[in-house]
Amino acid sequence: MSSAPVTTWSLQQTSSADLLPAAAPEGDVRIVRAEVPSPEFSRFLYASVGGDIRWTDRLGWSHARWREYLERPGVETWVAYDRGTPAGYVELEPQDEGVVEIVYFGLLPAFRGRRVGGHLLTHGAARAWDLAERWPGRTPTKRVWLHTCSKDGEHAMDNYLRRGFQLFDTKVELEPEVATPGPWPGAYPA
Repeated sequence: MSSAPVTTWSLQQTSSADLLPAAAPEGDVRIVRAEVPSPEFSRFLYASVGGDIRWTDRLGWSHARWREYLERPGVETWVAYDRGTPAGYVELEPQDEGVVEIVYFGLLPAFRGRRVGGHLLTHGAARAWDLAERWPGRTPTKRVWLHTCSKDGEHAMDNYLRRGFQLFDTKVELEPEVATPGPWPGAYPA
């Protein structure tokens, strides 16, 4: 199996004032929290958003592993819907000492380039900042962070920077080259 260099950038906001909101897209775009942990729905979002950009780390998760992860207090999934159709999602995971990671963020391919991403990222970052308000006993958020890599969409880094995230780390590692899994095998050309 061949390998290729992958650059991973870590970005953060250290104050809710860092968030620079994007304008809402035109049309009927809504963002709703998926409050009922659903391994099936979360796996659908993960595979559909990441299938053409080689998100593979969760594809082998069992139903039980998905459920265990989603039922952790403070883990939240926010879904963007365009005229009732899931368009993308942002997944938040609280960590120690008031830190919240945007673990996954992205759009299904058909919804990219339609101004939904900036709006969804704005909403997701704002929900990371006010996460403790929905989860009694959690430390108020002091830092929101995420990572993106050279395999992600071509506009990902620009979107993060325009929303006020600041770069704090860069790593380059060799990773095995894998086939584009798609939401089901063969959905996208390699």
